[in-house]
Amino acid sequence: MELTSVKQIDRRYRHIYLSPHFDDVVMSCGGSIGLQTACGLQALVITAFASAPAQAPHNPLAEQAHQKMGLPDNPQSVVEARRKEDAAAVSTLGTDYLWLDLHDAIYRGAPAYYQNDEALFGEVVSGDFPLEERLATILQEVLERAPTATLYAPLGIGHHVDHQLCCSAAYRLAQPGAHIKFYEDFPYVATAGTLERRVSELGGVLEQELVEVSGALRLKEEAIAQYSSQVPQLFGSVPKMERAVENYMGSLRVTYPGIEIERYWATR
Repeated sequence: MELTSVKQIDRRYRHIYLSPHFDDVVMSCGGSIGLQTACGLQALVITAFASAPAQAPHNPLAEQAHQKMGLPDNPQSVVEARRKEDAAAVSTLGTDYLWLDLHDAIYRGAPAYYQNDEALFGEVVSGDFPLEERLATILQEVLERAPTATLYAPLGIGHHVDHQLCCSAAYRLAQPGAHIKFYEDFPYVATAGTLERRVSELGGVLEQELVEVSGALRLKEEAIAQYSSQVPQLFGSVPKMERAVENYMGSLRVTYPGIEIERYWATR
C-alpha cells in the first residue's frame, strides 16, 4: 500500500526502512523484509529522494544517468518510471511504501552540485547540509509515530552523497535505547575494503548482527528484478544479479555453505 504522508505512520509498523533511492533497500534488505512480512509483521519502506523538480539544472551527469537507465532525458519521466518499478518491487515483498518529496543529488543545486562521479561519490557539499537536518527531522517524527519500530538506514558504503545524507540523519538519532540499525549498501559493499573503510570512518563503534534470510532469497531476487532500469547497468542481466546477490550473502557465513545472510550494524 502506498502512503502519501508521514502522518499516516503509526504503531502498526514494526520495521521501517530508509532508502536513499528507489532500489537501495530492496537490494540490501529484501530478504529481511520478505521474512518479516511473511511472519505478519508490518514493514514500511521510505524512499528519501523520490521526486524530481519541474525544472532541473543542466547537468551532464543526469543526462548520463538517464541514458544508462534507458529512460527519456527528462527528470519527471525518469522518476515516474522508477516509481512504477519501485511499487512493483516492494509489493513483491508485501510491504507498504512512502516516497518523500526530495530530489536526487543529480537534480540538486543551481548550478548542479554534483556534475561527475567523483563529486557524486565524494564530499557532501555545504548546500546540502540543510537537507540532512530536514531528513533527521522527518525521521524523528517517524519514530515518534511508531515508537516500537526499528529504523533501518544505509551505512553509507560507497560514499554516494545521498547515502551519506541518509546515514548521517539517522546517526543523529542513534542514541542509547533507540531502535536504529544500519544496513550494508549493496552492491557497493561487495567491493573489497569498502565496508571496513566505512566502519572506520564512523568511529568503529558499531556492532554487527547477522540475519539468516535463506528462505526469502528467491523473493528478494524477484523483487530486485523489478528494477529493469537498474539491473542491466549494475549487473548486466538478471542471472548475473542473482549470482552477485548469492555470492555476497553467502560469503557472510562461509563456514555454513548455503546459508544466506543479511548483515546489520548498530551503535554500542
